[in-house]
Amino acid sequence: QVQLVESGGGLVQPGGSLRLSCQASGRIRSIYHMGWDRQAPGKQRELVARIMNGGSTNYADSVKGRFTISRDNAKDSVYLQMNSLKAEDTAVYFCNAYVWTIGGIIDDYWGQGTQVTVSS
Repeated sequence: QVQLVESGGGLVQPGGSLRLSCQASGRIRSIYHMGWDRQAPGKQRELVARIMNGGSTNYADSVKGRFTISRDNAKDSVYLQMNSLKAEDTAVYFCNAYVWTIGGIIDDYWGQGTQVTVSS
C-alpha cells in the first residue's frame, strides 16, 4: 500500500558530504514520523535520525552536529544531509515512515536501502 524509494547513496571520501532523499507514495492518509536507520556489515540496524510531522527531530549521538534531517510534507519526502562523513558511517541506509493509510492501517514502512560508503 505504501512504497518508499531512496536515492543519493554512493562512494565519498572521508570528510565529504552526501544527501539522501526518500519519497513515500501510495495510499497515504497521513505520515507521522519519518527517518533513517542504517546497518553496517556485521552490526545491528541502528537509528540515525527521526523527524516528526511537527518538525521535531532526534539524532543518534554519533551523528549529532554532522547530519541534518529535514522533511517536505507536501511531497511526503524526507532528506538526510550528511557532512563530515567518516569511515564508520559506511552502511546501508534505510528510509522509514510511520504511515496512516487510506485503508485505515497504521504501520511502519521501509525503503529498500541505499549504500553509503566512506573511503579514500
